[in-house]
Amino acid sequence: MKITDARVVVSSPGRNYVTLVIETEDGITGIGDATLNGRELAVASYLSEHLCPLLIGRDARRIEDAWQYFYKGAYWRRGPVTMTAIAAIDVALWDIKGKAAGMPVYELLGGAAREGVMVYGHASGSTLEDLSKDFQHHLDLGYKAIRAQAAVPGLDKTYGIAPVDGKLYEPASGNVPQEDTWETTSYLDFAPKMMAHVREQFGYGVHVLHDVHHRLTPIEAGRLGASLEEYRPFWIEDPTPAEDQSAFRLIRQHTTTPIAVGEVFNSIWDCQQLITERLIDYIRTSVSHAGGITHLRRIFSLADLYGVRSGSHGAGDLSPVSFAAALHVDMSIPNFGVQEYMGHRDPANEVFSTSYTFADGYMHPGDAPGLGIEFNEEAAARFPFDPKYLPVNRRLDGSVHDW
Repeated sequence: MKITDARVVVSSPGRNYVTLVIETEDGITGIGDATLNGRELAVASYLSEHLCPLLIGRDARRIEDAWQYFYKGAYWRRGPVTMTAIAAIDVALWDIKGKAAGMPVYELLGGAAREGVMVYGHASGSTLEDLSKDFQHHLDLGYKAIRAQAAVPGLDKTYGIAPVDGKLYEPASGNVPQEDTWETTSYLDFAPKMMAHVREQFGYGVHVLHDVHHRLTPIEAGRLGASLEEYRPFWIEDPTPAEDQSAFRLIRQHTTTPIAVGEVFNSIWDCQQLITERLIDYIRTSVSHAGGITHLRRIFSLADLYGVRSGSHGAGDLSPVSFAAALHVDMSIPNFGVQEYMGHRDPANEVFSTSYTFADGYMHPGDAPGLGIEFNEEAAARFPFDPKYLPVNRRLDGSVHDW
């Protein structure tokens, strides 16, 4: 089953997506997500100029060989651009293999290990009252796990707060990054009050998650985790910048609150220490940024040995192709924890047709062959690339802070 064509489509149906399309001599087409938020054209160029020409003539059935070839063959390894490009190829080849076999991808990965995938939604508000309304809205939709974020009093803007117009939250905006202000002391005072408010209103029958967005030092993260313990959060996410894996030892010494991290990781080596030393409870690597289905399964297999569960990133900056691929992996692994689901803004549904379904807090990838996603290139052409960036945060003294 030789590959006859490989092309990259960059479009912006509600946000920017980079989609890889691979065709075979048998007439089977596979698609992969190559989106890297704020660096989309870097991955598109890497694929178009360097990897796509090398795909022509290769056997589409040899997925592991292709992964090793593109990872080891370039001399330069790892990094977000390289691993996102490899991920797109890998996912597209799994899509082709599933279609050729007439089976959904999760069946090729060993079959279903569960009936559905628990997903968590994002509830937020500019006030605690607004957060309550949005939280109740997610409960009404059937979510059993909900992330809670609220604007920090005293700050002009707080990252992660959805607009009041009811539209899905999109944090990226403008052709230059928006600059916001951050103050850690205010946040550390407010976060326990926010969690107490949620538990007092909604009780302990729903999983509550909270994202720290890498903003704390290790000792500050330990203090936050300790202050939240009585409210039993499902996890605190990205409590401190994850480049220094040893920093999580200090957090562990000060709190039993579960820790999740990994959405900015690109490989198993980025999280090896965190997993093998049991410094985290959930690993949040995503299929599109960590080398595709093939490599993500290696990460989750390592995590399973140490009692660490999956909690994959699933924000709107990953296309429906990536989300579908994540669901197929989630269905098949033994150590699944939870899957983020942020949804996609219209008119994404004009470009991507999906077969996954949501009911009672759980999602299922569907039983269509391959990933179960159809990509409309003609529709994609109607939505040209539109540069957008995540905000940059500065402290009150003007110095650049983590996002």
